[in-house]
Amino acid sequence: MDQPLANLIAASVAFVGSHFAMSHPLRAGLVRMLGPMGFQLAYTVVSFATLGWMVVAFQAVGPGAAGLWDGSADAIWALAALLTLVAGVLFVGSLIGNPALPAPGALAAATKPVHGVFHVTRHPMMWSFALWALAHMLVSPTPRSFVLCGAIAFLALVGSHLQDRKKTNLAGEAWAGWEAKTSYWPRPGGLARAGLVPWLGGAVLWLAATWAHIPFLQMPAGVWRWLMG
Repeated sequence: MDQPLANLIAASVAFVGSHFAMSHPLRAGLVRMLGPMGFQLAYTVVSFATLGWMVVAFQAVGPGAAGLWDGSADAIWALAALLTLVAGVLFVGSLIGNPALPAPGALAAATKPVHGVFHVTRHPMMWSFALWALAHMLVSPTPRSFVLCGAIAFLALVGSHLQDRKKTNLAGEAWAGWEAKTSYWPRPGGLARAGLVPWLGGAVLWLAATWAHIPFLQMPAGVWRWLMG
């Protein structure tokens, strides 16, 4: 294994490991030591520092390695475009009445009827990250993409599973009732009940994010691949 790829793996392990450690075994002790605001500041600093390390290490690896398959095929790009559109819908919808958000009073939403993207999954934000990661691995099936995107997907999906356990311990019946009404695994049929705001907001986010590939990466993505091809 070459040194740049090893550095990317180390950065990814640090990114994922620090999130798990500070969210679970170290959280209580750090909150007592630093206070709630101090803990949030430390968590944010560590998160951005390890994420920055990942990005720099990813760029250092370079795109030279051959992919495991031909990621340039139109069918693969079309699938990736669909996955990222759904990811956008889930992400925007996750900002509306999400009991998992670390905001005052957010947990009260768990006692209300299921709405919006929560018909799909109770962890729409985490699944949006996982779908984004999968889409990028499909079109860029290289070692550096598997490491970086795999780390993000692993953190999102395993982290949301651990969040269920933590929320059950903290919130008891409220979260247990929310789990009974929703699903960890996505239910694609629920997208039809996601609502107008998540779909419109998700589409705008998707169009903007895929267009940004043009000036920043010199690569059209999403629908722009065909409109500007």
